Amino acid sequence: MPCLSLRKAVTFFVLFTAIFESSLASILAVDYGSDWIKASLMKPGVPFDVLLNKDSKRKMQSSVAWKKDERLFGSDAANIASRFPQDSFSSLKYLQGAPFNSDIVTYFTSISTAQISETDRKTVALKQSDGTEWSTEELVAMQLSYIKKLAEDLAGEPVNEAILTVPPYFSQLERDSITDAIEIAGLRTLALVNDGTAVAVNYAMTRTFSTTSEYHVIYDAGASSTRATVVSFVTAEDPKTKASYTQINVLGVGHDRNTGGTELDLRLRDILIDSFMSKHRRDIRKDKRGMAKLWKEAGRVKAILSANSDATSAVESVAFDIDFKTKVTRSEFEDACKDLHSRFARPIYDALANAELSLANISSIILTGGNSRTPMVQAAVKAAVGEDRIALNVNADESAVLGAALYGASLSRQFKTKDIRVTDVLIHDIQASYFASNPGTRTIHTAVLPAGSKHGARKTLTFKRKEDFSVVLNYPNEVMSGFPREILEAKIVGISEAIDNLTERGAIDPVIKATVVLSESGFVSVGDAIAYGEIKDDSITGKLKGLFGGGGDQVPLETSVDEGAPMNEKMEKDKKDKAKKPFGKDQSTIPLEVEIVYNSQGPLSLVAKRTARERLRALDKMEMSRQLREEAHNTLEGYLYKLRDLLNDGPETPFTKCSQPSERQTLSSRLSETIAWLHDEGDTADTLQLWEKRSVLETLEKPIVHRYKEIEAFPQALNNSQKWNWSTRLFLTQARENITADAIAGVPSKWTSQELDALEKALKEHESWLHDGVERQKKTKMNEDPAIDTKEMLQRAKTLEQHLQRMVRRKVPKVKKTPAKPGDADGWSSTEPTQAPGDRQPGHDEL
Repeated sequence: MPCLSLRKAVTFFVLFTAIFESSLASILAVDYGSDWIKASLMKPGVPFDVLLNKDSKRKMQSSVAWKKDERLFGSDAANIASRFPQDSFSSLKYLQGAPFNSDIVTYFTSISTAQISETDRKTVALKQSDGTEWSTEELVAMQLSYIKKLAEDLAGEPVNEAILTVPPYFSQLERDSITDAIEIAGLRTLALVNDGTAVAVNYAMTRTFSTTSEYHVIYDAGASSTRATVVSFVTAEDPKTKASYTQINVLGVGHDRNTGGTELDLRLRDILIDSFMSKHRRDIRKDKRGMAKLWKEAGRVKAILSANSDATSAVESVAFDIDFKTKVTRSEFEDACKDLHSRFARPIYDALANAELSLANISSIILTGGNSRTPMVQAAVKAAVGEDRIALNVNADESAVLGAALYGASLSRQFKTKDIRVTDVLIHDIQASYFASNPGTRTIHTAVLPAGSKHGARKTLTFKRKEDFSVVLNYPNEVMSGFPREILEAKIVGISEAIDNLTERGAIDPVIKATVVLSESGFVSVGDAIAYGEIKDDSITGKLKGLFGGGGDQVPLETSVDEGAPMNEKMEKDKKDKAKKPFGKDQSTIPLEVEIVYNSQGPLSLVAKRTARERLRALDKMEMSRQLREEAHNTLEGYLYKLRDLLNDGPETPFTKCSQPSERQTLSSRLSETIAWLHDEGDTADTLQLWEKRSVLETLEKPIVHRYKEIEAFPQALNNSQKWNWSTRLFLTQARENITADAIAGVPSKWTSQELDALEKALKEHESWLHDGVERQKKTKMNEDPAIDTKEMLQRAKTLEQHLQRMVRRKVPKVKKTPAKPGDADGWSSTEPTQAPGDRQPGHDEL
């Protein structure tokens, strides 16, 4: 029984530890932009800040590239774009969920030198110069995996959950694409949060608000687009706990997907192209490397023009062995972009209109996004709203990722943060389309979730059907040119059997109810479907229930959406849960099976994601193997140079003095052989061969190194041994004197003669061993192995020290008093002294 109880206790402890560790999991927040990536790690005990890359930079470029077989990320990848234009991939945000024939893909080809191809899903893949193809999801997953590794290095533990920012205009296809990339990277999607909402959370974190709503516009001028989000901030009170919290409501969104920093770079690159062609009469647009160099130069010149009226552009050997140099003025740049001026402010007006507010209701326009620093953008916004409303009180680069991290922390119980609650909205209309009862007659379109619907909303649709049918969720208006309108098709099956069962139970006019759910991450789905029919009960009990409202025809729906899983997995989970759920007392409801079917451009299948994950793991494994081989090669090469220097340093070096001529000759011969081998075969040798070559040389070198290290360590080791010999001898002398004095005084002594004799025996053995060893060491030459090892000297001295310390720390035994026999003078008498374990007084402070 005790063993069984112990086993249960250990099992409980292990389970508790696992649960506790999982509850303290870290959360990775990522603001994935077209040009830059910012990340933040939320972990108990780790300071809340932006995650630094390996170069200690607070943001990294959204690029992945290959330099031959070496994969690079961030600035390393962006810097080689001009040398390897077909192996460098940037601005991948444009391609997330984009059909191959869409306008956005055409735009991408105008700003990128990468070669694209069409996938089986009719989406975009990018091709390396060697023909290797990667889907957009795989390339984005590589970048997320790289950030995951940075976060794990900081956290010191695996990081499994992530929250990412997305533009509010992202369609379900685009949200599915980023979620697929997250999963391929080995992460679980905690949530997706609109970037404007994330900035609002960051803004509210350090501010307090009154009970009256305060309205602001989050103006985000990014690289790929320009967005404006109208939000309200108000302090509210929880009706249950009576605690106050900050409520953030998104009221309206405006956006322009074709106006951003990338478009400005494109206009500036065109200026440089025109200047080059007018000067040199050569078409640089046919040279991929030249175009890549000019694209990089356009970004540099744009940054200069943000603070200066003109900038000089100089690119060495830009193309055709021509060194290019020209001057660009800010006025020339702004003239090329004059058609964009009105478009920069348009999202603000659209957001206000969608929120049904006017500019007079707005307290401030909060600028964020890297492009908000551009003078022409600031001028356009100031002209539209007035300079007094412009607010620069958030970090334009980091507010979104920090807000996303705080939002992610609020979804987890392990973090205690300011109570901020968010209500976001859908910006695209969503409708349900289905055939009328008579097949082939007509298609019915029903608005289910109009623009402005709150995230987390649920809408129940009621159908009078007796056979299986499908409901298609789609956008009534085109989200973007070339994007499909259909989101998913929900096939509701098992209707005929369910209707028959309800009819047998006495149901009147049974109907089909399907629930459409909009998750907090902006995903829409058909959560569940039921067959329902009111069953009339003519008994007295039934009539009483009907009289007092019992058995109404509204059935509560309890299906919840798991936002962390992709939508196809969510539906699969829902179906399994329904299959397990037994019929309850409510005989008027029968669950139906809902089969979700996506079009070819929908989310990746489980098999496709598994295959992509395996490809990335194989690539990681190959790179790790190559890294280990290179490390072994470099280590061996450095070791060979070190040995060569040791052999050639002259006769007065410790290495030469402590080695014999035959040893140096053998080592020199083997060293020459290894150097020749490394020169001839080192580039093709594997990691094991490289380490074996080093191991052979180390076997010859180690005895020599051991000798001169022993010579260096011997004086200190000898001094340590002699110190404890002297201390022990001193202690024995004083201890024996104390025993004699205690015996004369008739008081108990701390030690016995036998204990002191044992210590003295140990001392004499140590002194004898040390004396013999030292004498033998005096006769040993420097190039011979030492007669006495310093490690053994330290161990033996430690043993003697511990024996001595046990004696020194001995406490004086306590005297136990007992009642005296009749006739004693004081009524008490002493017995023999007893010694309590561990109750010893310190002594010999001089030690």
